[in-house]
Amino acid sequence: MKFNGKTALITGSARGIGKAIAERLASQGARVVISDVLMDVAEKTVQEFKDKGYKAFAIKADVSNSDDVKNLIRETAAKYQTLDIVVNNAGITRDTLMIRMSEDDWNKVIDINLKGAFLVTQAAAKVMMKQRSGRIVNISSVVGQMGNAGQANYSASKAGLIGLTKSSARELAGRGITVNAIAPGFIESEMTDNLPEEVRNEFMKSTALKRFGKPEDIAAAAAFLVSDDASYITGQVLAVNGGLLM
Repeated sequence: MKFNGKTALITGSARGIGKAIAERLASQGARVVISDVLMDVAEKTVQEFKDKGYKAFAIKADVSNSDDVKNLIRETAAKYQTLDIVVNNAGITRDTLMIRMSEDDWNKVIDINLKGAFLVTQAAAKVMMKQRSGRIVNISSVVGQMGNAGQANYSASKAGLIGLTKSSARELAGRGITVNAIAPGFIESEMTDNLPEEVRNEFMKSTALKRFGKPEDIAAAAAFLVSDDASYITGQVLAVNGGLLM
């Protein structure tokens, strides 16, 4: 049980990749905070975890809202006294070709995917700096490294997360805090289920392992990066993409 006594906050964790990360950490002893805007789903996830004997509770938060984020960190610290692990996973897509993309489509994706991670990191870092320890992981994407037609906003937000990761890693290293990113490839989830079949087929053809990833693949990578085994790793981007990009 690597994470006994540790508190882990995972944004966007009511379902999908975020839920898988939360469950992996909880199964290894962490007290997990399920943070999401979908409070009804978040509460179901918490109950599911508790039924398995895990420690969990839910807090509703829109990560693009600074007041929500401050409350999220405040409630987490009040409940568990520490904040040891943060995974910035919350994200949305608003896909369309750039020439047709509305300003609102651009702003919404940047606000949640990138600004949200900045706000959570900023607020969490204040707690972690006092502790002189902490682990932060940002969930980026392979398209943040290589781009993708129809996803200018999403790709830009995920590329921005890589820059945020490296800069915050440099700023926080002196207080014993590591900051890393994971860049998933094509992972089976509700988000990717909505993609057209031809797009899915193109991703499959381009993936060396000839299969799509599972949320548990990302959860395993996250569990490593927030563990003591990764204490000398910071400012890095771990690609978990099946060979889609090498």
